[in-house]
Amino acid sequence: QAQLVESGGGLVQPGGSLRLSCTASGFTYIYYVINWFRQAPGKEREGVSCISKSDGRTNYTDLVKGRFTISRDNAKNTVYLQMNSLKPEDTAVYYCATGPRCWYGEHWGQGTQVTVSS
Repeated sequence: QAQLVESGGGLVQPGGSLRLSCTASGFTYIYYVINWFRQAPGKEREGVSCISKSDGRTNYTDLVKGRFTISRDNAKNTVYLQMNSLKPEDTAVYYCATGPRCWYGEHWGQGTQVTVSS
């Protein structure tokens, strides 16, 4: 059974860092992209970043450019989201999702909570 498992969320002070992980298992079809989305309370879900499984090309929303870095380890079927200089407005549940292209999620993980607060 295809599964995506996120980890690494938590409580961090403004200006701090966290690294999220998304590990895929059980996929019987080829997926091309892993995306990170987030959803804050009362807000719509938004795309944060994405990475191509094959060539590693990346994309970011302007809200996180220069602060977040997405990377992959294909041997471990894992994608990482390094989040630096975190702001209170980054507080959200972060989800990873596979898809045929950036900003399009087909299979989703359960999410991990990130809270940025002093």
